[in-house]
Amino acid sequence: MPYVTSIEQIGIEKGMQQGMQQGMQQGMQQGEAAVLARLLIRRFGPLSQEARDRLQQASLEQLECWTDRILDAQSIEDLFDGRC
Repeated sequence: MPYVTSIEQIGIEKGMQQGMQQGMQQGMQQGEAAVLARLLIRRFGPLSQEARDRLQQASLEQLECWTDRILDAQSIEDLFDGRC
């Protein structure tokens, strides 16, 4: 096994930590998108491909905003077009 210096070890640990944080962020984003999709389907019926694409491409902050707005939105377009 090759020798790993303490500086290399710190870099490895930092990289692993960043990878875990990115994975957690992605998991939270996917979970929020899935919950919002379920709510949208229940409220407005089947989602168009465009709506599904918007959910998948949205940031976590945008998804949270849309989730907060779902009770007041009169349509999916109203939900997506409103300001957060």
